[in-house]
Amino acid sequence: MSFCPKCGSILLPSPGDKKIRCGCGYSSSPKRIIIKEKIDNNKKIEIIDKTAEILPKTEVDCPKCGHNQAFYWLAQTRSSDEAETQFFRCCKCEHQWRNY
Repeated sequence: MSFCPKCGSILLPSPGDKKIRCGCGYSSSPKRIIIKEKIDNNKKIEIIDKTAEILPKTEVDCPKCGHNQAFYWLAQTRSSDEAETQFFRCCKCEHQWRNY
């Protein structure tokens, strides 16, 4: 890695020619430029459960199946001077409803 003698910034290779340049205008022609990038292709992402919820749970009866646990969240669906709308999603049947 080379640094600019004028301003101290990192010198980057210039596309099209064999020079390294700085944003301040300094350029140099080194004898040899080696550019390397290491990429690790062995890392894999495994999806365990697509439906994993990060929402909090509460005890409320589902109007569809009667299960007593549901995820909930709040959203401002009307003007800012009115109360938020509370949304629920059943943990068992995933039925979704709201409470104004």
